[in-house]
Amino acid sequence: MKRVAVYCGSRVPKNQEIVELAKNLGSFLAEHKLTLVYGGGKVGIMGVIADACLANNGEVIGVIPTAIKEMEVAHTGITELHETQDMHTRKALIESLSDLFVVLPGGFGTLDEFFEILTWRQLGYHNKPIVLVNKNGYFDGLEQFIGRGLEEDFLRTSIHDLFTITTNFNDTAEMIRSELEF
Repeated sequence: MKRVAVYCGSRVPKNQEIVELAKNLGSFLAEHKLTLVYGGGKVGIMGVIADACLANNGEVIGVIPTAIKEMEVAHTGITELHETQDMHTRKALIESLSDLFVVLPGGFGTLDEFFEILTWRQLGYHNKPIVLVNKNGYFDGLEQFIGRGLEEDFLRTSIHDLFTITTNFNDTAEMIRSELEF
């Protein structure tokens, strides 16, 4: 069974379209027999996507550091919950468990996960697809940053080969289908 990591926030945003995107993605993964791999939380968008996947009889693997688990935010109803000593170990385990990465709108933690998995791909540590979901222009500032990095020659034009940007659920689902070949 293929596994899809989803990086997302531990808070629920004001924009309900992002909540719906997470619900649709969780349902999609379950319906297509894809395992969700995520941060292991029951709160925020993390909880939304896990619950949607579980509600459709999907398999959900969570990876959570002990310190965060002790804050009582771990989702206890998922298929598997791996506890790690720290965030570094968490990110490495999520990478090793996953075949593809989807980045939903989120906060600093989500960006940290995106940049680390992107850097690892750039360095050749993995060659797994990465999909950044720029729902409602949430990541427009990031796209501007990348443009500036290209202008200043801090980034190579091959950066565009390392990840794909989508803007909605349908394009994201199609990208997952295409990359995982089903």
